Amino acid sequence: MLPRFSPRRHFLWLLLASSLVLLVLLNVHLKPRWGGGPLGPAGGAGLVRASAPGAAPAQAPAAPGPAASLADSEAASTAAHPTQYIWPPDGPGASVKPVPFPPHPERLPWYMTNGKRRPRAVQKDPITGRRIARLWPEEEVGGDRVLNQLMFVPPEAKTEDASPKKLKKILLYNGWSSWGGLTAGQTVFKREMCPVDTCTLTDRQDEAATSDAILYKDYFRHPGVPRPPRQIWILYFLECPYHTQHIKYNDVFNWTATYRRDSDLVAPYERWAYYDPRLKQRPLAEMPNYALNKTRKVAWFVSNCAARNGRLQYAMELSKYIQVDIYGACGQLKCLRNEPEKCFALLDQHYKFYLAFENSNCKDYITEKFFVNGLGRNIIPIAMGAQPEDYARSAPVRSYIHVDDFESPKALAAYLHRLDRDDDLYNSYFRWKGTGQFINTHFFCRLCALLHDDFRPKSYRDVNAWWRGPGVCTTGSWRKQGKHKFSLPNDLEAG
Repeated sequence: MLPRFSPRRHFLWLLLASSLVLLVLLNVHLKPRWGGGPLGPAGGAGLVRASAPGAAPAQAPAAPGPAASLADSEAASTAAHPTQYIWPPDGPGASVKPVPFPPHPERLPWYMTNGKRRPRAVQKDPITGRRIARLWPEEEVGGDRVLNQLMFVPPEAKTEDASPKKLKKILLYNGWSSWGGLTAGQTVFKREMCPVDTCTLTDRQDEAATSDAILYKDYFRHPGVPRPPRQIWILYFLECPYHTQHIKYNDVFNWTATYRRDSDLVAPYERWAYYDPRLKQRPLAEMPNYALNKTRKVAWFVSNCAARNGRLQYAMELSKYIQVDIYGACGQLKCLRNEPEKCFALLDQHYKFYLAFENSNCKDYITEKFFVNGLGRNIIPIAMGAQPEDYARSAPVRSYIHVDDFESPKALAAYLHRLDRDDDLYNSYFRWKGTGQFINTHFFCRLCALLHDDFRPKSYRDVNAWWRGPGVCTTGSWRKQGKHKFSLPNDLEAG
């Protein structure tokens, strides 16, 4: 006997299946898309890296070696956070195809050299009503959100206070002197062609009560005036915790602006951005031989001989196993500091490696010693300072070597000798050249855009605990602190 047909039951099953399909399609359509790009300190002009010897720096992933762990680390990070293409396709379901190097200016975002692509007003989630863009540390843990902020234009706001058309006043409380040429008014926002330019600067402390934001750079002194409800106080530090002020007050700062990735506005010394995040290396066959005619091994320019992380002692131990030429007050060789290009020419022409050693080992603390002296030349930088994972997030893939990837200076020297003997392996550290740019992060453009966001109120209960708390800095190796574990691959141990 055939089962009894029930139109009502079949209708309910059909309705349930249709609802599930609609839910899946809606979820795909709402998947957020962000744009972005990279920099240098506090929005200063970034460096554009070229691909021929004598031009700017480069390094990349390649042959097996200690830095392979760095590429693995980045791959894990990419899996954790959705890839953010710097020119997302238009329309739902549009495909993204690899682009040639460099892409056409029309496809480059506005913050890249010659880039012409401008952002549009951000979309809103139709369910929550919130903007679809990750701008704040809690919205993208582990990311710096610089590219998202650069491409952020707020939607039309429901309130006049959050409207992109309202002029926001930013008070530089400590004056103009440390900001390098800024002036009152809207000049910087117009000059840098900020996507959101409705902000104005002032240094008049008597305007504190009427300012939308007060920016304290390097030093904080309480203004002692009544504070409007949504006024934002921002702490800006570019030096590491060892060399910055200890703040006495609680619950005064709403935002932070430092080199750290968990700052509200990250102000890195340099910021790298790929043309296409999926294409991070060029074929080795296209690369020049960066080892050609280089006969010297390791160089270092240094003047501070008493850094608390023991970098000089490490360099002296390393010199027992490989040639290390130290220029400046801490060594026997001299190179005039008022002729930097002559000094850097030495690196490009004669040396294979450079000690990019910071004076402090602190979270995310990576300065021009690495970006300019190292990646800015045709040389492989050897890094000491931030944790290896921090470098993996900030530098082009396979562009450097970190001391904590080795058990000892002797083990590091053994790997450097191997690179010295193998030109292909050495040149594999330069395959990142030409795949992207070091960009201008336009600090004030981002600040202006964020002031127009419908942000949630917050404050740092104890900003010192965040800035200099346990685990932020170490006077020794991260490896010895248990912050980083690495064992050399078998082929290197045998080699």
